[in-house]
Amino acid sequence: MNGLRGVIFDCDGVLFESRGANLAFYNAVLAHFDEAPVLPEETARAHLCHTAASPRVLEVLLGSERATSGLAYAASLDYRQFIPFMTPEPDLEPSLARLAKSLPLAVATNRGGSVREVLRHFALADFFSVVVTSKDVPAPKPSPDMLLLALDQLKLAPAEVVFVGDSELDQIAAKAAGIRFVAYKGMIEGDYAVNSHRELVTLLAEGLGVTVS
Repeated sequence: MNGLRGVIFDCDGVLFESRGANLAFYNAVLAHFDEAPVLPEETARAHLCHTAASPRVLEVLLGSERATSGLAYAASLDYRQFIPFMTPEPDLEPSLARLAKSLPLAVATNRGGSVREVLRHFALADFFSVVVTSKDVPAPKPSPDMLLLALDQLKLAPAEVVFVGDSELDQIAAKAAGIRFVAYKGMIEGDYAVNSHRELVTLLAEGLGVTVS
């Protein structure tokens, strides 16, 4: 990992355990349209709510004819009511604090504007010099658009960063952008794999050849 000069993180499933929050959010939209909620045991639909951008999620859950109305209602919701359903990943804050002393950090997420409120709520916003959301690019992951925008804002080349993600959408986006992929918690294959943020710090420190303070 020689030449590493930056790290890009996915949000949901990497920075936070947020499945409960995502389901609560989309179920609030479904309730508004008198639709049955997505249950955690509905593996495919629950996974969609956790990984895809809202336009795709609501197209599947509500159908193409109501997706636009669903997006408008979703945008009217105050996401702060769902933040209590989110939990930062273990060792997240101290790991980010250590990494941010040595490298610029970025977030690239299929979330919309809610990610900034979430980062502020958990006092993590100052660790990230770049935040790119699905609203900032023409197409969300698995398109590489947001990773390429993050690279542009970081002023780094693809070979100079790694992307830490946990879904097949992250994996595909990283490959399309030419960025090395760190698979978080072993859900999918990557160029590297870690099971915790503590392991990530160790991996990056060893790759850099310096001790992360």
